[in-house]
Amino acid sequence: MDAINSVKGAFESENNCIIEVLGLEASDLKQKISLDSQNKVGAYDLAMADDPWMPELYEAGLFANLTELGYTPDPDFVEESLAIGMHPYSNGDIYTLPFAGNVQLFFYNQKIFDDNNFSIPDSWEGVLEIAKAVHGKDGKVGYVIRGQQGNPIVSDYLPILWAYGGNVFDENWNVIVDSNEAKEALELYIELLENGANYEKNDIVAAVSDGKAAMSLGWPSWYISGETATAAYAPIPGKATDSGKKYATGMIGNWMMGVTTNSANKELAMKFLIYVTSAEAQKTAAEFGGVPTRVSVFTDSELNKKYPYFTAILEGTENSVIRPRTPLRTDIETAYGAELSSAISGTKSIDQALADAKAAIEAIMNK
Repeated sequence: MDAINSVKGAFESENNCIIEVLGLEASDLKQKISLDSQNKVGAYDLAMADDPWMPELYEAGLFANLTELGYTPDPDFVEESLAIGMHPYSNGDIYTLPFAGNVQLFFYNQKIFDDNNFSIPDSWEGVLEIAKAVHGKDGKVGYVIRGQQGNPIVSDYLPILWAYGGNVFDENWNVIVDSNEAKEALELYIELLENGANYEKNDIVAAVSDGKAAMSLGWPSWYISGETATAAYAPIPGKATDSGKKYATGMIGNWMMGVTTNSANKELAMKFLIYVTSAEAQKTAAEFGGVPTRVSVFTDSELNKKYPYFTAILEGTENSVIRPRTPLRTDIETAYGAELSSAISGTKSIDQALADAKAAIEAIMNK
C-alpha cells in the first residue's frame, strides 16, 4: 500500500483523477475481489493477487485480458515473473503484471558460518553436512524445518524435491510424488530434521537471526526489512549432491496486479497498471519497501548499494519454480502436507506416506 501511495501522485496529476487504495489482509483481499467480481460493475478497477491464487482467479474470469486491450509484453520484466500473468501459464495472453517480487531464499547465520569456516553450500548434501557439524554443539540447531501440516511443510519441502529432479506432477499432469527422487528428497528432509528442529515461522526467524540455528529456508520479508537483514542469504541450493545435476529450486511468489473484468474504467486502469509497474515507479517504491520485478531495477547500481539483497532475489527468481498451476492447489497442499507430516513424525514410512499422498492428490484431481 505504501509503495502504491508513494508513486500515485504524479499519475493523478497527469490524468486528472483520484486513485483510492484499499489496504486489506490477504484473506480479506481474496474474498472481497472474488465477491465483487460477481457484480455487473465492480467497485474495484484494479486488484492485487498473490501468485498461488492466480489459476483460480483466471479460471473465474476475474481479470480482464490485457492482450486484448492492447498490452504488449515488456521484456524488462523478469521472465519468470511475467509468466505468472499469462493464462494459460507462460504462453497464453497476459491478464496481470508482476507488481512485487518475491522468491524463497536460503538463510543462514553468518557468525556460525564464519566461526566454522563454512562456505555457502550449493547442494543439499552440503547443507546436511553443515547441519551435522553444527547440531548439538553449544546447544545449537543444525537446520530448521517448517514442518507443520498443509502449506508450511509443502512450501518447505518442495525446493528440496525440485533439487532432486522430482515434482508433484509430470508434464502430462500425472501425479509423481512417490517417485524415487521424491523418496530420496524426503529421506534428506528427515535427516535434516534429525540434525535440527521443527519450528513455526516466527521461531525459525528468531533462531537463525539470533544464532541458535545455522540454516533455514524462508521468504525475504521474514528476515529483511528496509536496507537491513537479520540473517545472511543466498539462492536455494539447486543440486541434491555436489556432483549432481543443477535444477531450478526457488519457489516464486510474486504479487500480481490486473484490471478487473467488470471495471467501468478499463482504459485508465490499464494505463495506471503500466505506470505503477514501470521501472521509474519501482525505483521509487523500493524506498518504501517495494521489491522490483524488472531486471533493470534489480540491477540498478545505486539501488544495489542500498539494497544488496536485490541481487539474491533476482538470481533466485531467474532460477525459480512455480507451484502447480491448478485451482485445486489448496486441497492438494492440505492432502500432501498431511502425508509429509506423517512421514517426518514417523507415523508412516516414507514409502507409505508418499503412496498415500499420490492416491489423495489423484482423488482430488479426478473429482
